[in-house]
Amino acid sequence: MTETKVADYTIRALDDSTWPAFRALAEKHNGVWGGCWCTWFHPTCVENAKGQPAAAYRDHKQNLVHEGKAHAALVFDGDVAVGWCEYGTPEELPNIHHRKEYEATAETLPDYRLTCFFIDRDYRRQGVARAALDGALDLIGKAGGGVVEGYPHDLPPGKKVSSSFLYNVTRTTYEKAGFVYDRPKGQGNCVMRKTVAPR
Repeated sequence: MTETKVADYTIRALDDSTWPAFRALAEKHNGVWGGCWCTWFHPTCVENAKGQPAAAYRDHKQNLVHEGKAHAALVFDGDVAVGWCEYGTPEELPNIHHRKEYEATAETLPDYRLTCFFIDRDYRRQGVARAALDGALDLIGKAGGGVVEGYPHDLPPGKKVSSSFLYNVTRTTYEKAGFVYDRPKGQGNCVMRKTVAPR
């Protein structure tokens, strides 16, 4: 199991051994983001089929994890998962928001994407999102590195948004982690890039 210390937290990769902790965090928040279990960005998403029971999303996500087709940096406080950053290749995570616009303006695809952050409601605004971002970059580096893209919210100066709606954190968070602005994507989002060296 890959494990890294970031600030006051421990980062572990999402896999079969950490699935119970991921599941506990998701269940604490009713499956997160309306019960999606962080499957929306994957190519096969059962949540897009109307009438599916909540357990179908959970089981689908677990199968993806078991097959090595779903990746995330899980942030732990002790033995409890308190947040994550989902990452993967464009093949693993093709369903990004504003996809048509993105593809029309993309010169090259990245090696990895960061598509979703989720933070336990009891840990928001305590550095967990940044720990998750740094953890994902570390795991990507250990997997060989490459060009990494994120799609954060690009908020106008002074505008505040509830942290519960920031599924891909903010441009400022990415900038502090060394990402460079590439271009806008949809209304209120942008494309940020960083090259991660192998570790």
